[in-house]
Amino acid sequence: MAGRAGVSVGTVSNVLNRPDVVSEATRTKVLDAIAALGFVRNESARQLRAGSSRTVGLVVLDMANPFFTDVARGVEDVVNAAGLAMVLCNSDDRPEKEAAHLGLLAEQRVHGVLITPTAELTPQLDALRDRGVPVVLVDRRAPNPHQCAVATDDVLGGRLAAEHLLERGHRRIAFVGGHAALPQIQERHAGVVSAVREVPDAELTVLSPDELSVAGGREAAARVIGLPASRRPTAAVCANDLLALGVLQEMVRHGVPVPGDFAIVGYDDIDFAAAAAVPLSSVRKPRQELGRRAAELLLDEGREGHRHEQPVFEPVLVVRESSMVRRDVAADREGAA
Repeated sequence: MAGRAGVSVGTVSNVLNRPDVVSEATRTKVLDAIAALGFVRNESARQLRAGSSRTVGLVVLDMANPFFTDVARGVEDVVNAAGLAMVLCNSDDRPEKEAAHLGLLAEQRVHGVLITPTAELTPQLDALRDRGVPVVLVDRRAPNPHQCAVATDDVLGGRLAAEHLLERGHRRIAFVGGHAALPQIQERHAGVVSAVREVPDAELTVLSPDELSVAGGREAAARVIGLPASRRPTAAVCANDLLALGVLQEMVRHGVPVPGDFAIVGYDDIDFAAAAAVPLSSVRKPRQELGRRAAELLLDEGREGHRHEQPVFEPVLVVRESSMVRRDVAADREGAA
C-alpha cells in the first residue's frame, strides 16, 4: 500500500491513526491506495498494542425481557457516539454463565463493562476493576460508594403499585415474583408490603413462580384461581411485565374478567404492556435513560478527576384498563363470609 501511494509506511500509519499530521494531498493518495487495494485495518492487532479494545461489554439478566433491549438501546446510543461498539451478553440469571461472559470480555480487553448482575455480585467484577477495566452496575444499587451504578427506586415503585390497588378498593392483593433473590425484586416486594401493612384489613399473598417470565405469570395465576373464594386475591402486583402478561393470559383463558374480577399491575412498562389485549397498568422505569446514564458514567471512568456516581431514578405509575375497576370492599367481605 505504501508503495502504491508512493509514501513511507510511517506516513500510511499516520493517515490511519493521526490524519491531522498529514497534508491533505498525501492523505488523498493514501486513501485512494487503500480503496484500490480493498485494505481493512487489523483492529485486533491495534487493540493488542493499545492494551484495550474499542468495544464495551453489556451483560444483562434476560434478553427475552424487552426491558433489557431498551436498556441496551440507550447504551448503544452513547457508546456509538463515542466511536465504540457494544457487545451484548445474556447471563440468563445464571452465575456460571455470567462468569463465562466476564472472562471472555476480559480476554478481549474491552474498554469497559456494564452489567445487571445476578443476585450475588461476583468477585470477577472487582478483579476487572483491579485490572483497570471500568465497571458500572445497571439497574442495581452499588454495595459501596467506590463504584458507579444506576438504579431505580424499586421500593417506591412497589409501593405505588400497591397503593393504587388499595385505593381502588382491593383488600386481598397478591405479589407475583415473590422470593426471587434479585435485590430489585426484593425491593419491589418490600414496597408492596409497606403499603399493605398501612391498611388494617388488607392481606398480602406472595406467589413465587419458578421463572420471572410469561410462563411464571401463568403458573402464579393458576394458583390464584385454585384458591378458595374467601382467600383468593382480587388483584396482583407483578414483579415485571412478563409476569403480568402471563397472569392476564391465564385469567382470560379461565374466563376471569380483567379488571372486573381481577386487577393487574405490572412493572417496567415495556411496550407490550400498553399493547396487551387488556392494556396493563405498570410501573414505568426510564429504561433507555438507565442505559444512557450508565454508559456515560462508564466512559467518564477513565478520565482524570472522575467521581463515582450512583444516580437513582424515580418510577412512575402508568394506569391503564387492567386496574381501572373500583372494588366494593363491603361486598367483598360479605362474599368471603
